[in-house]
Amino acid sequence: MTLSTDDLRAAIASGIVTEAQTAKLIAFSEARRLAKDTVAEVEEPFVLFKGFNEIFVVVGLSILFTGWVGVAVLFGLNMEAPAGIVTVLLSVATLAGLAAAASYFTMKRRMIAPSIALSIMTAMTATVLGFAMVGVDGAFASMAVALIVAAVMSGFYAAFRVPFAAALIAGAVFIAAASGLNGAGMLGEDAFGALLFGATGPLSVMTVAFGLGVFALAMRLDLSDPMRVSTRSATAFWLHIVAAPAIVNSIALNLLKSGGLGGQAALVVFLTVLAMIAIVIDRRSFLVSGAGYSVVLASAVFGGGSAYAVLVLGLILVLLGAKWDQMRARLMAALPAFPGKFRLPPYGVVS
Repeated sequence: MTLSTDDLRAAIASGIVTEAQTAKLIAFSEARRLAKDTVAEVEEPFVLFKGFNEIFVVVGLSILFTGWVGVAVLFGLNMEAPAGIVTVLLSVATLAGLAAAASYFTMKRRMIAPSIALSIMTAMTATVLGFAMVGVDGAFASMAVALIVAAVMSGFYAAFRVPFAAALIAGAVFIAAASGLNGAGMLGEDAFGALLFGATGPLSVMTVAFGLGVFALAMRLDLSDPMRVSTRSATAFWLHIVAAPAIVNSIALNLLKSGGLGGQAALVVFLTVLAMIAIVIDRRSFLVSGAGYSVVLASAVFGGGSAYAVLVLGLILVLLGAKWDQMRARLMAALPAFPGKFRLPPYGVVS
């Protein structure tokens, strides 16, 4: 049901809403309409920057941040534990400066790329603050530092609602959990390989659980914004990118353990199931992140012998990119009603 102008005027006359509230409501509705009109129905919204001026600002911020770090070192900033009160104070001052910059570039100018850059700089500064407060010694030092970073980035996200910050929070939480397991002596010496976190053991279980938890949070945000016009949807985008590799890691490694073409075929089947899920929720980012990570895993396990799997995965992604909308319309029409189906993005009519 749509409220007409007469309805709003009658509501004002009846004292249900004030003129100021009505004006804000109309402005909000118009903003959502314009946002929906500028987003193509067949595309998953994704914008890294809105113009070259944003890149210009990012370069300036990067140079300014680098110069400030150099000056801070002259004032006594260091990463050697214990770093001391000077490093703590300099880190806090840096965080305050970054928050001031975010107040302008994020809240006032609504710039995307500078907001992402400021998120990264805030996470880096929070890491320095964490090491200054906790040090680098002790089994749980890394976990404590990661938790400090997660807390600082949570505050940053709460204040400025930068979607990319959610990915940094998720990454910090993962590092904290993995470091906690390591500190408890539950991981092997090779648990933190360059890419392979392990196919079995506590870290493997934690990785899958973490991925599913992040995926559930991303879906909660997605279901609250099916038209994908708010920061909730943009936040979900980055969370899907984090969730997919975590879910894929242990499962893909176990499938690849069989070796040879059989392992590669099993990986392709698994990713096909992943693709079906991605189509249903209409998230290309989830599939691309998971498939890309799987290619890295397959290359690490099989080396050049993974060529067949990479070829098939590439072909699948190209076909999905060309026929995503038609496939989604047919799949969604064929699926029975399930919780949340009608809170997902519209899927059109089967042609």
